[in-house]
Amino acid sequence: MLIAKQLDALGVGVIEAGFAAASKGETDAISAIARERLTAELCSMARAVQKDVDAALKCDVDSVHIVVPSSDLHLKFKLKKSKEDVLKAAEACIQHAKDHGLAVELSAEDATRADIAFVKQLFSVGASLKVDRICPCDTVGVLTPQRSYSFFDSLRRSFHVPLSVHCHDDFGLAVANSVAALQAGAKQVHVTVNGLGERAGNAALEEVAMVLKSLYEQPLSIKTELIYETSRLVSKLTGLYVQPNKAIVGENAFLHESGIHTHGILANPLTYEPIDPRMVGVTRRFGVGKLAGSHGIQAVLKQMGLEPSESQLMEIFQRVKTLGDQGKRVTDADLLVIAEAVMRLPETKPIHLEKLVVFTGDNLIPTASVTISLDGQKVTEASTGDGPVDAAMNAVRKAVTAIEPITLEEYSVKAVTGGTDAVVEVAVRLRKGDRAVTATGARGDIVMASVEAMLSGINVLLVEENNAHKHKKQVRSDG
Repeated sequence: MLIAKQLDALGVGVIEAGFAAASKGETDAISAIARERLTAELCSMARAVQKDVDAALKCDVDSVHIVVPSSDLHLKFKLKKSKEDVLKAAEACIQHAKDHGLAVELSAEDATRADIAFVKQLFSVGASLKVDRICPCDTVGVLTPQRSYSFFDSLRRSFHVPLSVHCHDDFGLAVANSVAALQAGAKQVHVTVNGLGERAGNAALEEVAMVLKSLYEQPLSIKTELIYETSRLVSKLTGLYVQPNKAIVGENAFLHESGIHTHGILANPLTYEPIDPRMVGVTRRFGVGKLAGSHGIQAVLKQMGLEPSESQLMEIFQRVKTLGDQGKRVTDADLLVIAEAVMRLPETKPIHLEKLVVFTGDNLIPTASVTISLDGQKVTEASTGDGPVDAAMNAVRKAVTAIEPITLEEYSVKAVTGGTDAVVEVAVRLRKGDRAVTATGARGDIVMASVEAMLSGINVLLVEENNAHKHKKQVRSDG
């Protein structure tokens, strides 16, 4: 439901909410979305089987996506039916859907490995029954951009029905093939947020949208500034997180660490950014590691409200380089500690952990209770979770949310040493408004390591905010 609402807000034209005939859960979910009366067209997938269409009708959808196998491989080994049988089933199913007022999109599954004459025969049946869209599916991602263009150009010339393109990413070409099909005359493109889908996934919504908007300057209904927010929501709800170097929405997509890059970015962002990160709802970040330059470190410190002298900056810079050369991941929390030491500032930790208690066991729901203090104010919260770590993190989140609106965006863990007494390192990425920070915690106890990492990151965000407030007060008094 949350994803459907977000896609509607994003400006997606058609939401294929699921396969109504697959299970009661699917039927209930699609029906619940239908009751929201979203702006987008709501669609259910169906096979060329009347009961699938009936299941979709019960969900009160706007359209049905009838998927018909078309390659000899699928007909022989999956359906075990003749081409004539398939055409008859498709015709009956399309007619049934149309008779009940549904819009119909007819897809030829595995069309890019099928006999093109049969694909056109199938689409001719659909065209005669006035289907609303036809879609040859590149089910196993075997198209190349050149072949995609010629393939869709041929179909466009053969039919006066709007063409859709559906590409899989088995060879990493789904986005390129989709764009080529659109150039050839396709009117609709099937995409998924973060490129989710079977095997290697489908064409990624965020990549297709930004290619069309930025490289081809095409007007879109997509509100691109909601792309990152949508990506995070889908990651959170599916538990499938994107790799850091993922285009557009990856953690590193707008992260600059190399000294050469950060210097250029600070002079003019266009030097190393093909698009303004604000276009997709992201904030530019500077990394602090062994490749970092002094300009980048200075920029991060400025975000923290710290302005070291030239000599202090150089010492901070050298300490960061040393840690990086030792193979340590240098986080924003690490940089704050280094800066405070070099600048001889009092160690600033607005939030302190007072108490943490975790209960877990065979017949117990993992439960955690946490007490934190913020400038003397104590807050106690309790929460459950899927395990002791989850319970503890949930409790910390509840306690912190009572004070500050901070969200956990990324969480990862790795063993630093071997054995049952291994030290584990937990890394987190936290966000408050448009600012994101990183922090780590290393302990023999994974629960404590997780809480330590989270509180370290929160302290960085709060120090930044406190320093910003002090700066504003100083400016007012100076004025």
